[in-house]
Amino acid sequence: MSFQIVSESIIKGNESLTVEHVKELIDSGTEPLSIINDGLMAGMNVVGERFKNGEMFVPEVLMAARAMNSGIELVKPLINDDDMPNVGTVVIGTVKGDLHDIGKNLVAMMMESAGFKVVNVGVDVTTDKFVEAVRENNAQIVAMSAMLTTTMVYMKNVIEALEEAGLREQVKIMIGGAPVTPKFAEEIGAELYTVDASSAAEEGKKILK
Repeated sequence: MSFQIVSESIIKGNESLTVEHVKELIDSGTEPLSIINDGLMAGMNVVGERFKNGEMFVPEVLMAARAMNSGIELVKPLINDDDMPNVGTVVIGTVKGDLHDIGKNLVAMMMESAGFKVVNVGVDVTTDKFVEAVRENNAQIVAMSAMLTTTMVYMKNVIEALEEAGLREQVKIMIGGAPVTPKFAEEIGAELYTVDASSAAEEGKKILK
């Protein structure tokens, strides 16, 4: 049983096959972290690349992410929390007044598969909720999504609330969503604008290095 087989089942989005292969690797005494890094995450990295290049689409990515998460759940109990891959902690949510969550969830999944600890605070998220999540989880990135021109202005409120709470220095702000532009990111003082889910994970890694 090779890691390649696990990766391929992730790329195909085959959850039951992924679970079966991961169980086989666990039973054969394979190093748990290797199962995650060389099998599950390696497969998800291919999915991220294909999605970025337009060779895979949202439903396929969601299936792959679901398969990967099921695999990780099997391996997690065998690993100390401290040893779990963790590039950094991201608090992600769709801002107040906005109930769109597919894009935001896709970004969360891609970041999780890239080794980030992701705290998904949901949709219609207030400034207080963002601030509280950053403080509780000692986050390094705040990722905000807005799909409406009327709600994207709320992103500035969140940044101001983080400043007032004395947390702005510790976090990088990442924003995205249909009406959001690099110019708007610059105007409100966000460090990152990302155009899609796979680039969000890549840019997040770069900015924390």
